[in-house]
Amino acid sequence: MTAPAPLMSLVWTDHVTGRRGFLVVDRLVRGVASGGLRMRPGCTLEEVAGLARGMTMKEALHYNPEGRYVPLGGAKGGIDCDPQDPGAYGLLVRYLRAMRPYIESFWTTGEDLGLTQDLVDRAAAEAGLVSSVQAVYPLLDDEAAARRRLADAFAVEVDGIGLDELAGGCGVAESVLAALDRASVPYRGTRVAVQGLGTMGGATARFLARAGLTVVAVADIKGTIENPAGLDVEALLAARDAYGTVDRRVLRPGDRELPGDAWLSTQAEVLVPAAVSYAVGIAEQERVTARWIVEAANMPVVPEAETLLAARGVTVLPDVVVNSGTNAWWWWTLFGDIGADADEAFAHIRGSMRALIELMLDRAEADGTTPRAAAHALVTDRLAVIAERLGWYR
Repeated sequence: MTAPAPLMSLVWTDHVTGRRGFLVVDRLVRGVASGGLRMRPGCTLEEVAGLARGMTMKEALHYNPEGRYVPLGGAKGGIDCDPQDPGAYGLLVRYLRAMRPYIESFWTTGEDLGLTQDLVDRAAAEAGLVSSVQAVYPLLDDEAAARRRLADAFAVEVDGIGLDELAGGCGVAESVLAALDRASVPYRGTRVAVQGLGTMGGATARFLARAGLTVVAVADIKGTIENPAGLDVEALLAARDAYGTVDRRVLRPGDRELPGDAWLSTQAEVLVPAAVSYAVGIAEQERVTARWIVEAANMPVVPEAETLLAARGVTVLPDVVVNSGTNAWWWWTLFGDIGADADEAFAHIRGSMRALIELMLDRAEADGTTPRAAAHALVTDRLAVIAERLGWYR
């Protein structure tokens, strides 16, 4: 699918540090666009534009004409800064203050790479915002009830981890399980390597381990931790800091510390890149021996690498489908399709994600193309329906 130019692209320069921030609104539906805010060193306008296009696609894929939640348009924000920099929080507040007119009017945002929702909420309040998602409030039937429902959902914990931190990983894990079921591959004995043990990667590892798969490697900023017999995922998750870095003191005798990129060549059937964009390039793909790469991160496999991977039989399940569960969970909860209940949320996420994976792989098989191309075709179909029924710019 050839993407049209975004509706709006904005570059902001911080008057204190000189660092740059970006906002790209790809499309509006009913006058609103949805997409998180990331903070990482080296973030670019081009990267944010690609993420905004992906958000338009993710929103469209979860369109259910019978549901209360009606998909929004796609947008994304980005800040070129290390989130661990001492001045990062002040920069975030100044960025949100500068973006306040857009957030109040048509951009709903939240956590993404480098930022937690708690941090975004705190900075948004300091910037004078009611909420980072306040632009969607006029679309709600009962704003007060909807906001209570979402607040209640964010207060839910499952085994010590917040429901909001588990929703996306539940969707990624279900994507993996759907692919294995389709290929008649048993869960037990299937090995997984996960790059990134933050919110998305950590939750994915947890759900997959609990489903019976063996997590043999995880990577964080310090390097890769590997154990061919399987890692103690719960112990690693309990030893993470706020940035997903594992305290190495919890490692067991069989756990090995390897270089940061060793996860790529780990002997595993499934690789889950769940950290930075562009992690698998042309050189990196040569090291991959897995059968599936399941994109929990945004844009982790570059297009040229994906072409080469497909040529040698490696299936890439695209981010636009795989990691769409977090965004959908937010809106299903806010609009009232589900309540503030973990079991209900997980059931809804699993059902929706499995249906999308099956639909995408059926389309890829029928068209003789890749899952990504099939996902784009599905998006084109659904965008046409949404545009006809709702209009882009209302």
